Amino acid sequence: MSTFSATPLPPKQNYFLSQPHQPFFVFGLLWAIVSMVLFVLSHKGIITLSISENQFHLYSLAFLVFAQFFHGFLFTTFPRFCSTMPIPKEAYIRIVWLYQIGSVLFFAGSLLSEWLALFAMVAVLFAHSMAVFALYWIYKIGQSPAKQDPFWILVAHGITLITHLLWIIAFGISLIWNFQNWFTLIPPIIVNFFFVFLTFSVAQRMIPFFSHSQEPKTKYFVEAVFGAFIVKTLFALIAFTAGEAVVGILLSLYLLREFLQWKLHPFNSPAIIWILHLALFWLPVGLLIGSLIQIIEMVYNMSFLFAEIHLLALGFLTTILIGFGTRVTLGHSGQSPEADKVSIVLFWWTQVVILARFALSVDTAFGGSHPWLFDTAACGWILLFIVWGGRYGKTLIFGKK
Repeated sequence: MSTFSATPLPPKQNYFLSQPHQPFFVFGLLWAIVSMVLFVLSHKGIITLSISENQFHLYSLAFLVFAQFFHGFLFTTFPRFCSTMPIPKEAYIRIVWLYQIGSVLFFAGSLLSEWLALFAMVAVLFAHSMAVFALYWIYKIGQSPAKQDPFWILVAHGITLITHLLWIIAFGISLIWNFQNWFTLIPPIIVNFFFVFLTFSVAQRMIPFFSHSQEPKTKYFVEAVFGAFIVKTLFALIAFTAGEAVVGILLSLYLLREFLQWKLHPFNSPAIIWILHLALFWLPVGLLIGSLIQIIEMVYNMSFLFAEIHLLALGFLTTILIGFGTRVTLGHSGQSPEADKVSIVLFWWTQVVILARFALSVDTAFGGSHPWLFDTAACGWILLFIVWGGRYGKTLIFGKK
């Protein structure tokens, strides 16, 4: 009679939490939809937010949506940039859940109490700080001799982290004293360094690599762009609109000249690549159009309803995220990074959302009153993330079947 010894089976691994981009992408998708739904309901007077509508819109998108997409992508690729070990699971899991706790509390506070919203911001700031520290730790121990690109990514994160802290301090003071007009100082820094320069720092490294471009970059290219954004931001903070517009035009032409020198060949590239090329060229286009609009606003006393911000945040940043997110999701689930028909439709749909939001700005500037343009842009955003989540959410949660 034979005897058999039973060997205990190893615990089943949770695929959803096995790679950092998966939970960050999934929750980023969720909050992208929730934040826009609440913003639309507030804008139409269906609900009343406890904080100002503009603050809610910018904070939720910057620190609950875009930040999580950034962390998901960088926690996956940054160790490769620095030639070091991957971020340990126990490190990024704590950050993931702290972000979600802060996000839930922020949305609840936005509906119920500004003090609860403040407490939520503090929790999100802790998560943000932990994420930046994790990237800094990787940068310090990394063995790569070329750390220029990781350095600028950290600089952008550092500026944003300080701005996040100042936002919370100013918001807290405003709950006690009549502390007005502080919020106007926040958007230029967030947009220029978090939305644009951070995305640019990653894109200028990854897009030529994905495109197999061997063309050398101009010496001190990233440094020049950073310096231009410093000047542009300072001019915005002191309301020197003419100076800000001139810097924006010069920077757009400089970027366009550099991008053309890379010889990317977007018309001969697969969809998973040309969408990144399209996003890249949205940067100089958005800066140029936005700067010209600033001049028009100044001369004719018009308002284009934050046109430049949305051209950059939607045209450049969101298009980049959709392209990178699709590629990372496919590649890290063992699938070929190729865009199917649904993905290609989503790529073009992103451009529809951009144009709809720009049409809203133009309509507002010329005295139009067409709320369907707002509805089109907002619902287009919501639909974009719902469909993208429907297409790739199952892969992010369960893996390739």
